[in-house]
Amino acid sequence: MNRKSFFILFFLLLTASLSHADSPTKVACIGNSITYGIGTENPQVESYPAQLQQLLGCDYLVGNFGKPGATLLNHGHRPYMKQPEFQKAMEFAGDIAVIHLGINDTDPRNWPNYRDEFVRDYLALIDSCRKANPHCRILICRLTPISHRHPRFESGTRDWHRDIQQAIETISRVANVQLIDLHQALYAYPLFFPDGLHPNPEGAGILAHTVYSAITGDFGGLHLPQTFTDYMVLQRNRPLTIEGTANAGEKVTVCIDGQQHTATTGYNGKWSVTLHPIKAGNNYELTVSTHKQKQTFHHVAAGEVWLCSGQSNMEFQLSQAITADKDIPKADNTDIRLYHLKGKWATDNRAWEVSALDSVNHLLYYQPTQWKPCTPQQVAGFSAVAYYFGKMIQDSLNVPVGLICNAVGGSPTEAWIDRSTLEFQFPAILRDWTQNDFIQDWVRERALTNLQKKTDKLQRHPYEPCYLYETGIQTLEQYPIKGVIWYQGESNAHNMEAHEKLFSLLVQSWRRNWQSPELPFYFVQLSSLNRPSWPWFRDSQRQLMQQIPHTGMAVSSDKGDSLDVHPRDKRPIGERLAHWALHKEYGFSNLLPSGPLFKSAQVEGKQVVVDFLYGKGLQPSNGKEIIGFDIAETDGLYYPAKATIQGERIILHSPQVKTPHFIRYGWQPFTRANLMNAEGLPASTFREEIF
Repeated sequence: MNRKSFFILFFLLLTASLSHADSPTKVACIGNSITYGIGTENPQVESYPAQLQQLLGCDYLVGNFGKPGATLLNHGHRPYMKQPEFQKAMEFAGDIAVIHLGINDTDPRNWPNYRDEFVRDYLALIDSCRKANPHCRILICRLTPISHRHPRFESGTRDWHRDIQQAIETISRVANVQLIDLHQALYAYPLFFPDGLHPNPEGAGILAHTVYSAITGDFGGLHLPQTFTDYMVLQRNRPLTIEGTANAGEKVTVCIDGQQHTATTGYNGKWSVTLHPIKAGNNYELTVSTHKQKQTFHHVAAGEVWLCSGQSNMEFQLSQAITADKDIPKADNTDIRLYHLKGKWATDNRAWEVSALDSVNHLLYYQPTQWKPCTPQQVAGFSAVAYYFGKMIQDSLNVPVGLICNAVGGSPTEAWIDRSTLEFQFPAILRDWTQNDFIQDWVRERALTNLQKKTDKLQRHPYEPCYLYETGIQTLEQYPIKGVIWYQGESNAHNMEAHEKLFSLLVQSWRRNWQSPELPFYFVQLSSLNRPSWPWFRDSQRQLMQQIPHTGMAVSSDKGDSLDVHPRDKRPIGERLAHWALHKEYGFSNLLPSGPLFKSAQVEGKQVVVDFLYGKGLQPSNGKEIIGFDIAETDGLYYPAKATIQGERIILHSPQVKTPHFIRYGWQPFTRANLMNAEGLPASTFREEIF
């Protein structure tokens, strides 16, 4: 809807209100069982139209004309326009009509046969409302979500639901009517749909508030993302989109560094401006204002912004690191800024108190936070890996660096992926997540222990698929970043095949979130630990780096601990991630981004010649001999191989192997393999077949 049409709608509403000064504005809620209130115990009080009436007050009269099972399609199995509720709605002749139909059209009796009639039939319903009241203001709704728990979800409902959403958007444009997004309002709250389809009273309350704002234009005034605070860091040297919400029709002005940009809020309460690139600096002032409100942010910096995420090894605090006593006192640098998203309760192996469980039902897992300059006090509880990464970036570039840490101990990959991606690409992982085989036993047991005192079966846990995306990552979507560093995998190492799919989906999901298809994504390969699946998992991570563009992998196997999943020597890990960023993103071409990575191997007689990427200056880390290589014939029975350095190659030989066919390096859960390059960066463990 264009700006002119938007103001025409509000003019019509105002005119209608003035012409009926002595009578309330009538709102007709037209729909199916969701409008009627199925899913609530008392629809007369708890349905969304009933709650909408409470919000709008006595100046409005809300009529509930929901028909359970109704279809929009006139050839559907229960056409709304042939039901008594339709006739009553027309007799009501609302000044405003809110239409939410289409959910039941996902039935296989309907959409597959009559999809070509949907737009025409919807326009006919809109015309009927206008005939009943020529001044009627029409609002149509994007469909509420259908959960993966719905029995027909994968057999068609999921896909047809998506098709119908697109058709409704077309209808809004063709009919020039306002569109309300009920799907976005409820999509992150599957717990509010106990049967996978009908919202409970809490879900109906969200619908009511969403419709209320759409009708009145009241979106609670000026709001910006939670990442906007004093000492924030904006990404330098690129156009920056600043977005937020305000009441409909309000003019929003954004000022920084001599720039002034304005936008008018749409009927959906959203506004957006794009700033010209800002040069690196550390003391800007940003103001965002409407005619009634003004927000000012002081000490704003422009520099490089990185998101640092994953599970406990990214969460691991600097105060716990082996070099903490030396590094914390020196960590006083206002050009490094920290934004720390901390969970409200730890995901360790204990039952949460009932008071904590009250928050699990909602997207409120993280504590309120704000940007802080790096000081010894602030950084002690911050991620060690993130700090060492940021320090090397800041030292190398001499510009402000912003680090956003969002890491949760024990969290599996699937918790960090958006719901739509999993629904369409990996729906099996959503079903009975605490019981299915995708989740590792200790992760399952910890989650069940945390929720041991729960009183509501719908209470959520941070390990639940999608939850950390919805409560953490999605809240960052309006905040521009340079790239991501990631340290996670321990909770998925039992099933590398599932992780291979999940990790690829994770990167895709986040790149869509930031609308950046080439968003740099640098991750840590798991360290050494006495867990049998880890050699295979580490090699799977190496191959994922080769398969997914704009990624890089920091090797950590040389810094592992055979008994501790949390090795304490974090400085090299953060700096190895920084090597990737500096080489790939900041033009430090002379700086090797990685230790030696397997490139190719060929058999020459009884020897194997191995070539590496980033193999300049190959050497053993102990200055003696290279250890860790094995070779095998086609039977796959491996024998230790003697390794000889020849320039940037390794020559392997074993007297027990006459015709080499397989090669591996560092192939133990806890390995002491010791190959590195001239930068002192270790080689990745690997396994390859020689062709």
